[in-house]
Amino acid sequence: MTAPQPSAVVAGLGSATANPTVVQLAAREAAAHGRPLRLLHAFNWAAALESPSPIGPRAEAELLIEEATGIAHEVAPVVPVSGDLVEGGAVDALIRRSASAFLTVLGDGGMAHCPDCVPADAPAVQVAARAESPVLVVRREPPPPGPVLVGLDGSASSRTALDFAFDCAARRSARVLAVRVIEPDRPDADATAHLTEAVADCGRRYPSVGAECHTIHGDPGTVLLDQSRSAQLAVVAARGDEPWRGLLGAVSQSLLYHSPAPVLVVRGLAETPTA
Repeated sequence: MTAPQPSAVVAGLGSATANPTVVQLAAREAAAHGRPLRLLHAFNWAAALESPSPIGPRAEAELLIEEATGIAHEVAPVVPVSGDLVEGGAVDALIRRSASAFLTVLGDGGMAHCPDCVPADAPAVQVAARAESPVLVVRREPPPPGPVLVGLDGSASSRTALDFAFDCAARRSARVLAVRVIEPDRPDADATAHLTEAVADCGRRYPSVGAECHTIHGDPGTVLLDQSRSAQLAVVAARGDEPWRGLLGAVSQSLLYHSPAPVLVVRGLAETPTA
């Protein structure tokens, strides 16, 4: 009997100029987690048929996948890479593939460089809100070699995000910076105790990962955004303890829109990361 293949890291390809950083980071994630990499590009046949020659746009799309495959092989030579050219919208295609993906990776479309003009239907926001796997939103500029930042609010989903952050840090040889933000007039003793306990519990499963934790008074989105400026990755639960907010909570939206670091929105984990 053939052993089942591990679920893949799925990377969404946009324009050629936006792809290198996305592919590079996706390939590194695939290598770190021992996963294959699937490159996905959505091809609009209707638009192609309106052009003088539909062969041209199709060939360009195939060349885009070919070039992205080359980039992935340069970054992670041992990672199996495949490319898929699908018809339809990119957002819907990525959401469909996320149902069987370990991680979905895509670019931010320049959101971090346009803080006052982020549309609610931006592809990165739509995928992060609706995907069934964790979603990694990549920035155009490479992040600094800082810690893996994770925000906690005491919810079960934020504990899952913490575990995923430790797993990512272990595979990056990085440390974890765990932050709990509470209201300005709230005593911090209980929050600090819960945060310390949660971090210590993860630390026992990932003994090679150094970690520090901080309880900070203020607005969660503002505090975590500030902390993300020196992080190599920001990890957050999709909604945390705000199920009434819909598909994305206020903190995850704030980081998606404004954080200079790549943002990993954790939801729909079918497999628990292991050290």
